[in-house]
Amino acid sequence: MGALVAVERADDPRLAAFRLNERGLASRAARRDDTGAGLFLAEGDLVVERALDAGCEPYAALADGERLPEVASRIADRGVDVYVGGDDVRRMVTGLGMPHPIVALFHRPPRPAAADLIARSERLVVVEGVDNPANVGAIVRNAGGLGWDGLLLDHTSADPLSRRSLRVAMGTAFSLPHARSAALAADLSSADGIELLALTPDPAATDIRSIRPCGRRAVLIGSERAGLSAELLARSRPVRIPMAGGVDSLNAAAAAAIACFALA
Repeated sequence: MGALVAVERADDPRLAAFRLNERGLASRAARRDDTGAGLFLAEGDLVVERALDAGCEPYAALADGERLPEVASRIADRGVDVYVGGDDVRRMVTGLGMPHPIVALFHRPPRPAAADLIARSERLVVVEGVDNPANVGAIVRNAGGLGWDGLLLDHTSADPLSRRSLRVAMGTAFSLPHARSAALAADLSSADGIELLALTPDPAATDIRSIRPCGRRAVLIGSERAGLSAELLARSRPVRIPMAGGVDSLNAAAAAAIACFALA
């Protein structure tokens, strides 16, 4: 049984892990490790609760001692200490202007290999070069909310378990399986019976409204400036979202939402 531990100083050494940045919580090698390595930080009682519901293993928590969230007891029941302090202490530790009632560190869970996720997915979202954590978080939330089966990312895209991604996704990343690929084109080409639909502003691409999807499919989304690589486009069916004159494209997350709805 974990304990509620009062803290009064932001520089308390027991809170050191809460002050780490993303790379401090999980190195690049840890983020690329499918077996689970390093830590991630969940902010707010909803995200913390969803992490626990998904079976993620807590490492430590920092909560509001005056208005202790109910989810704190679930962490203590797992044998993990919950540090409690006032707004000023928690604000200085986490760097948040408005501190959440609770933030918690969790061990990063294992994730499926790219080939395994592709093999078991009927509807897959694939992102390449989307390095903005807010965009990745919104794509996760869109894909999960519209019933897609998983998210496949290349190694240059942002981490779905980063603080900002989790905050934007409201913890949806725990229910939407995701995998990393060092070679997206090769991994997707080796998959049998899956149609690759690549979003592009190219006016020669197929209007997304004319597609009647059937069978297994993947929608591919690239970075907002460069778009998808030529290698992926060459292996896919180009699809466009019709745009008003003078506007060439949408934000990656907005485009993902439209595509996930239209191709569901």
